[in-house]
Amino acid sequence: MAALTRSRNHRMIAGVCGGIAEWLGWDPTAVRVLYIILSIFPGGGIAGIPIYIVLWLVMPDPQD
Repeated sequence: MAALTRSRNHRMIAGVCGGIAEWLGWDPTAVRVLYIILSIFPGGGIAGIPIYIVLWLVMPDPQD
């Protein structure tokens, strides 16, 4: 399995959702919609943005 990195091709903000989608072999739009849905649920919305920021900082850029 390939390493989890931010996406260079499916980038909207930082490439976090696109990178997760590439890692799982899913459609990037589906991952983004799932992230938004999970963030709307009670409790998830508070943690949704900080989790994205942490992943942005932790997930490396893809190597060329």
